[in-house]
Amino acid sequence: MAITSANQLELLQTAEAVAREKMIDPGLVVAAMEESLARAAKSRYGSEMDIRVSIDRKTGKATFTRVRTVVEDEELENYQAELTVAQAKQYMSDPKVGDTIVDEVPPVEMGRIAAQSAKQVILQKVREAERDRQYNEFKDRNGTIINGVVKREEYGNVIVDVGSGEAILRRNEKIGRESYRPNDRIRCYIKDVRREPRGPQIFLSRTAPEFMAELFKMEVPEIYDGIIEIKAVARDPGSRAKIAVVSYDNSIDPVGACVGMRGSRVQAVVNELQGEKIDIIPWNEDQPTFLVNALQPAEVTKVVLDEEAGKIEVVVPNEQLSLAIGRRGQNVRLASQLTNLDIDIMTEEEESARRQKEFEARTALFMETLDLDEFFAQLLVSEGFTNLEEVAYVELDELLVIDGVDDSTAEELQARARDYLEAQAKAALDNARSMGVEDSLIDFEGLTPQMVEALAKDDVKSLEDFATCADWELAGGWTTVNGERVKDEGILEPFDVSLEEAQNLVMTARIMLGWVDPAELEGDADDSDEAVEGDEEA
Repeated sequence: MAITSANQLELLQTAEAVAREKMIDPGLVVAAMEESLARAAKSRYGSEMDIRVSIDRKTGKATFTRVRTVVEDEELENYQAELTVAQAKQYMSDPKVGDTIVDEVPPVEMGRIAAQSAKQVILQKVREAERDRQYNEFKDRNGTIINGVVKREEYGNVIVDVGSGEAILRRNEKIGRESYRPNDRIRCYIKDVRREPRGPQIFLSRTAPEFMAELFKMEVPEIYDGIIEIKAVARDPGSRAKIAVVSYDNSIDPVGACVGMRGSRVQAVVNELQGEKIDIIPWNEDQPTFLVNALQPAEVTKVVLDEEAGKIEVVVPNEQLSLAIGRRGQNVRLASQLTNLDIDIMTEEEESARRQKEFEARTALFMETLDLDEFFAQLLVSEGFTNLEEVAYVELDELLVIDGVDDSTAEELQARARDYLEAQAKAALDNARSMGVEDSLIDFEGLTPQMVEALAKDDVKSLEDFATCADWELAGGWTTVNGERVKDEGILEPFDVSLEEAQNLVMTARIMLGWVDPAELEGDADDSDEAVEGDEEA
């Protein structure tokens, strides 16, 4: 194809047609044409040359130019695209480094291979522009529901036409065994919109908890208006779900508003989610009360909350156990997701037996260590004392409330408890030294002799060893293996060391060893505080 003989207006007409079809700026298509023509010219005149093409936006005339840049003598590398100040004097009166010399060159005759290459460049640029347009159009719609038409299914993934582009609904984001045919209408949640080098940029979901929340927002005007707020959603897609709602208007019942007249509102959501059963639960800022609501329809007798561990124990009547747990643990699993707590469910019989066992164990501990008779030890346990530390270091007045305990008896109890604890600490320290623990670890503030002994048994015998430990190795934690949560026992977990305390201990050790600069930590903390303040202002 010869540029000189081709109809020059045809270039502009083609650019406008492509731009209109792809809904992109015609200038981007013309720029792609300029680049493809420049590439063809380089293959004709030499790849080392800096050939540029400019297409007139009115007439369509393509102008080919060769550009050379003035550089320092020692920087001259490409003789075809660069020249020195001395060489440039024959073209310019007062050349300076950075100046350019532009010469027009004859238009090239594009052969078949060059034309094919130019076509590929144009197509590539158009695709990139189309992806950018699609990203810019949908990035602000992330987190909303979109209606689309199924185009095709590839390996279980559904490609959806969303009007001005394509989106993908992955196999694991479909509800149950959903199957779709081309031209089926589909409603999805836009889970993510991101730039991809190739392929779809819009990722859809029908299993996301947010999808259910958005459906309720569409069906319940009070949620859309902000009178009712959805506080939490937990789903077992296609089977069952729980949604917690709260009303900011005392005259409006949040559960009733979401159910609707004769269940019309919730039924519309159920139909969209392939018959997924939905429990609508009133939210409460008191966690135990909220949990009792979340375990509906099961009745709860008692709730024991451990805020530090993020765990909660629930006691239910014997006949309610299977209902509270649900089929395959579904009810308690959804309640756990909804409340963000680990839930242990036990019957009244199991809880009573456990309490009796704990009572007997503590009684035996006090009898053995404080040389008390059974009756007196039981009195201590009944008053809420659980370990020797509480007896040894509690205020004397708290011991005096026990029947039959006077000042001298209370002082004797505390003396015995302290003597026993000191003997235990000395024995632990001697054992740790015999295992080769260094003084750097023994003298480290924050570790008791029993903790040092436990660390030594796990081959942590110096401050350097301790500083290399991870916080979860010390405090324990949970990991997911094959979809199941598995407990990791921490070295210091028996001593009730929290994850935050473990982090502080390890970081202190690293600072003492000079591995970490405290100033850097303060800088990071300041940055995070500023980021939080910025988020709050936003």
